[in-house]
Amino acid sequence: MRFSTSLLAASLSALALSFPVDRDRDVECDWHPRLRTSSSTIMPSSTTTAPKSSSSTAARATSTSKSGALQWVGANESGAEFGGGKIPGTLGTDYIFPDTSAIQTLMNKGMNIFRIPFLMERLAPGTMTSALDTTYLSELKTVVSFITAAGAHAVLDPHNFGRYYGTVFTSTSDFKTFWTNLATEFKANDKVIFDCNNEFHDEPSNALVVALNQACIDGVRAAGATTQYIFVEGTSYSGAWTWTTTSGNSAVMGNLTDTYDKIVYEMHQYLDSDASGTSSTCVSSTIGAERIAAATTWLRQNNKKGIIGEFAGGANSQCQTAVTGMLDALAAANDVWMGAIWWGAGPWWGDYIYSLEPTSGTCYSSYIDILTKYV
Repeated sequence: MRFSTSLLAASLSALALSFPVDRDRDVECDWHPRLRTSSSTIMPSSTTTAPKSSSSTAARATSTSKSGALQWVGANESGAEFGGGKIPGTLGTDYIFPDTSAIQTLMNKGMNIFRIPFLMERLAPGTMTSALDTTYLSELKTVVSFITAAGAHAVLDPHNFGRYYGTVFTSTSDFKTFWTNLATEFKANDKVIFDCNNEFHDEPSNALVVALNQACIDGVRAAGATTQYIFVEGTSYSGAWTWTTTSGNSAVMGNLTDTYDKIVYEMHQYLDSDASGTSSTCVSSTIGAERIAAATTWLRQNNKKGIIGEFAGGANSQCQTAVTGMLDALAAANDVWMGAIWWGAGPWWGDYIYSLEPTSGTCYSSYIDILTKYV
């Protein structure tokens, strides 16, 4: 995700920063996870400190696609990756875990996949190969268990942009160890999906991105996690619209291998003028379908599966039409596209332009019925 201006309140440790928008790229600070915000201030609740359990039994979410529909439709559940300038930070002040009662509402509407961004530095503090932090891991497991007990899928998303403590990481052995350690904790849960890393960009080479993704795959399988899907992401923020052109992803990413054949290519796609996801204005009513067309062809030509792991549009009629057009195109190509995950939901988004947090999020009423008709 990209953002041009992020203003977080003093209660979020005075993270007041300004970032330029760079065409074809998600703009983010190397020490901070990607936050796409509106121009308004986001204020965390002073009382919310941990995921809330729903008082009702989680409704079982289907994962079987209908003819012309998608296997998965869901939302990114932000919070645990917030406050990247405060490591490790304080739960409830610098970061928050998703609200499971809000997730329940989305599941009740039919959503069946939830991507959970988190920070590697909080989970594996000090070094990438260190033992996992038990407190942060426990909070993560609470959310994952809630989702998967309901029959939905939970995507573990290290939201790090190919960085660790702000520096591009290049050690495939360390990255493999990180993934072996994490996958070991979830290897018995086949509803968990492992997302290697969020939005690699400005890497030393595309070959490194491929090698890191392969290390992730190998690390997951080395843990004994053999039934789960693995989402892989390319460079240039894994944009669908540049997958076959300027990013170079199409030339190298198809070389990844998995003994269990459960690789899914995760791409991201926003519909504003520079595909940065910083504006509520969509280029046209047809831009959604147009921006995924070449990626669809690549998936089919290479016998691969894909998912749109992040997408969004503003709460207006042109964007609604553009989003519907993109979802129609994905559904028409559901032989290669497995689903789509909206950016974003989470308890601290406030009036952020794309918030899907039930039920007051800026885009909730405009999009929840549009999205869920595809699953």
